[in-house]
Amino acid sequence: MSLNVESPQQAEETGKAGFGARFALILIALLWASQLNGLIGLMGSNAQSQIAIHYQTTEIAWFTQIGALVGVFCTPFIVKAAGIYGKKRLLVVITTLGLAGDLIAAVSTNYETLLVGRAISGFYGPSIALVYALARDVFPPKLVGPASGFLGGGMGVLALGGPFLSGWVLDDYGYRGVLWFMVIATAISLLALLFVVPESKVREARTPIDWIGGLLLGGGLSSVAYGVGKGEHWGWTSGNTVSFIGGGLVAVVVFVLVERKVSHPMFPITLLGRRRIWSTFLVTGLIMAALFAQGMIMNLLVLMPKIPGLSDGLGWSATKNAWVSAPNSLLLIAVSVATGMLVRRIDSRVLLAIGGTLLTVGIALISQFHETVGQIISIGVISGIGMGMVVALVPIMVIESVRPEEQALGNGAQNMMQGVLQSVLTQVAFVVVAQNSHVMKGTAFYVDDSYSKGFLLFAGVVAVGTLLIALIPKAKSLDEVPVGQSA
Repeated sequence: MSLNVESPQQAEETGKAGFGARFALILIALLWASQLNGLIGLMGSNAQSQIAIHYQTTEIAWFTQIGALVGVFCTPFIVKAAGIYGKKRLLVVITTLGLAGDLIAAVSTNYETLLVGRAISGFYGPSIALVYALARDVFPPKLVGPASGFLGGGMGVLALGGPFLSGWVLDDYGYRGVLWFMVIATAISLLALLFVVPESKVREARTPIDWIGGLLLGGGLSSVAYGVGKGEHWGWTSGNTVSFIGGGLVAVVVFVLVERKVSHPMFPITLLGRRRIWSTFLVTGLIMAALFAQGMIMNLLVLMPKIPGLSDGLGWSATKNAWVSAPNSLLLIAVSVATGMLVRRIDSRVLLAIGGTLLTVGIALISQFHETVGQIISIGVISGIGMGMVVALVPIMVIESVRPEEQALGNGAQNMMQGVLQSVLTQVAFVVVAQNSHVMKGTAFYVDDSYSKGFLLFAGVVAVGTLLIALIPKAKSLDEVPVGQSA
């Protein structure tokens, strides 16, 4: 079901001229769907301090990580099914599952049930991959670049409005209000998908689903992320840690061997074997994973209480944090839109290198200077420019790298790599910051040196990703890349 206000011919003519009413509505609906994970992640990240204190748990990292693991595991199956049965159809299915998980979390009365709900909501994890693929299919060729840049830059819209919304809900209604808002936000996205967004006409051939390959890939990557997450608790040389990490890596190797022999592979090795594709996925996965993971540490820094000798958090309210981050968010939006236009004239690799460099410098500076509002705002200018460039370029570079019929697979593979790296980096960061932590009444509090080391870890990862841009070969310009038929 979709909203039809123009004929296909009128839509195509509108697309040549710019965004008309129909395409604007579709873009807004896709923007909401693409940023829903981010909104829920942002609100959850802001609420994690209250949740940790309320449930007296030192395992607060799993509040966000358990959903990420489920998302990584199910991505191969969802992406494959989307290519066969329709990207919108699968978006509706996983959004419905996400809504069910959010409901369970909202009514939970203990931390274990809360985690069950968060795990089920993880099925929505691959949504952004399907949104970008759907955008390529339903917009006219001239609008694909601006639309993709706008969707990527939607992170700026989220970063601007999300903290104020999160601050209001968290300060006035507590973490429970945040959980119920997640339900409302997911329900809105489901309605928009049902009544506004058209289905893509691009389909893969209906071939058997490679269940073994999907289980090996999704299960292997999830196993590695889980092993890293539990390594500090079990001990890095314990049998459990070695089994999960080693077993996961073996599963991925077996997946590669299996995919070479099956008739209808889950992810064609020929796709992942092309240098432009694997190098793009590696670079964007590293940079984006570090970008999102460092945001969780930043939220802990600003929202954890200031308790001399125990906790070196800044002790801000969520609302104060929103006001401080607002200039950075506005800058991110403006830069992302500008980048979406510049990429038609400047090599995307050059722009990504500039953005990655600025992001590295910004995170490195914030690791040393984060005591005052002035420091965070001024350094945020550097980070905001870098973030705006990176988030706008990631979907565009994937479009440059794959053919239309490979778009869902391409976005899914990039999303999986980013998700695994983000899970691993988040867990490693919590291990780093926990080295100098203090536990009181079951809650872990962190000192300033812990936060600094966490930020330096992420700055180093972004720097490595930026250097690896040299591996990416030149691709066709966005104007030369074929896209799907508009709706």
